[in-house]
Amino acid sequence: MTTGFAQLGKNGVTDNFISTLKSHFQKHENVRISVLKSAGHEKEKVKKYSDEILENLGKNYTSRVIGFKIVLKKWRKAVSRKRN
Repeated sequence: MTTGFAQLGKNGVTDNFISTLKSHFQKHENVRISVLKSAGHEKEKVKKYSDEILENLGKNYTSRVIGFKIVLKKWRKAVSRKRN
């Protein structure tokens, strides 16, 4: 199981960031996103970022928030719920 890495900075979730995540998923099964201090180190903001990323990626992805990191996983079939 391979893991890709990305950083979420002060610009937040942009179209460019989403396209970067999609390119990571072409090579990796999981992607770990570090939320930098400039993006806001608040639990509510990290969960909001996670929801926004899932909304943009689609139904085949789930996320899990661990501290100030978001772990994304791509599934073969559509998933109906988000993992916490």
